[in-house]
Amino acid sequence: MTAATGTGTYTPKPGAAPLGRMIAAQAVLETKLLLRNGEQLLLTVIIPALLLVLFSSVDIIDTGAGEAVDFLAPGILALAVLSTAFTGQAIATGFERRYGVLKRLASAPLPRWGLMTAKTLSVLVTEVLQVVLLTVIALALGWSPHGNPFAVLLLLILGTAAFSGLGLLMAGTLKAEATLAAANLVFLLLLVGGGVIVPLDKFPDAAQDVLGLLPISALSDGLRDVLQHGAGMPWADLGVLAVWAVAGLAAAGKFFRWE
Repeated sequence: MTAATGTGTYTPKPGAAPLGRMIAAQAVLETKLLLRNGEQLLLTVIIPALLLVLFSSVDIIDTGAGEAVDFLAPGILALAVLSTAFTGQAIATGFERRYGVLKRLASAPLPRWGLMTAKTLSVLVTEVLQVVLLTVIALALGWSPHGNPFAVLLLLILGTAAFSGLGLLMAGTLKAEATLAAANLVFLLLLVGGGVIVPLDKFPDAAQDVLGLLPISALSDGLRDVLQHGAGMPWADLGVLAVWAVAGLAAAGKFFRWE
């Protein structure tokens, strides 16, 4: 049997796949790896869900007037973004860097910025799954959200950008073991002091001024203003998140080390 004689019919066409297809394939791989990791699944899905159910069902913390779930659900959504975009991504990327995975991927046809884009898309896909799951649980607990969906989306996107930049900065500058410890420590500190489950007005006035500038506080307060109080566009919180996003991503781009 002979090959067809038509010009180019069976002519190989070596070269990299289209950039969009490479980014999409890498994003799918990153998402699969994240969802198969039991420790990351615990951090990104199970812990936020358990906290939502526990503090909504048991009167442990004074969340003010109204149903506890109305206060807690926006904060838990912010925590989900923190766990995936910052903690989970920092730890996973830190160990990929340690084991030389990033160095090898950097030599592939997919450019470095394309790899980071794929990681960000993976984070966004995971967050969509988190938001859907947590929303279903909160609704079952009696949550009554309202407000501007576009404002919620904008808050989540800017929050993701802010935490991704900070997570990549940590993963690209610290050793893997230090990243593991620091990322988990930051997660716990922000869980307690970021307005997620404990209202910021429970802290001293001086502490409130500082804590209110944290990205987790801006995200949780912004989501709460919209979903609980029906506010319009929370410009102050969006501004805080935008500053953190620009600063974090710029610092990560400048100081990230691939080896």
